[in-house]
Amino acid sequence: MVAIVNYGIGNLFSIRSSLRFLGADCVVTSDAAEIEAASHVILPGVGAFGDGVDKLRELGLDETVIRGAKAGKPLLGICLGMQLLYESSCEYGSHRGLGLVSGRVTGIREALGREALKVPHMGWNSLEARQPCPLLKYLETDTYVYYVHSFYAGVSEETAAFSRYGALEMTGLVQRDNVFGAQFHPEKSGRVGLGILKAFTEIT
Repeated sequence: MVAIVNYGIGNLFSIRSSLRFLGADCVVTSDAAEIEAASHVILPGVGAFGDGVDKLRELGLDETVIRGAKAGKPLLGICLGMQLLYESSCEYGSHRGLGLVSGRVTGIREALGREALKVPHMGWNSLEARQPCPLLKYLETDTYVYYVHSFYAGVSEETAAFSRYGALEMTGLVQRDNVFGAQFHPEKSGRVGLGILKAFTEIT
């Protein structure tokens, strides 16, 4: 069973539809017991970091997600959900994240400097593998995925795959042991995104 965490912010039902298309047993839930009983957990998210982490904590689901991850349960953060996995973010102030992945989330506009590129970074972009990762098992070369975001995590030792936006290199997929994150939207990334979700459900 895959638990899709419902904390009031996220593209919940598109993710559920994608998983059901793949034949995966899944539930959208804000019930801690259901999340704890699940074999896999997806933390989605759309919006601002501060609002997202506050709502997660108000429901007490931050500790539920952290406990599961530390116990070895596969966890996938998507878009804002991926950013919440990091230690902190500077989006509209300074905010503490879940600390399951090393690093800080920062603004694309500030990082681009004078480079005249649009923010938010929105649309299809190539995804380049950086190191082996279970989520990449079905991916081929010339892979494109769909992004919508104004903040990002820089490339680090935990970056499994990245995308380039001008001169900026951004983490597209991150992994620390059983904790994974996708800055792009797999549920909006066609066959490639379905392959990533399928690979996640097959992690044991």
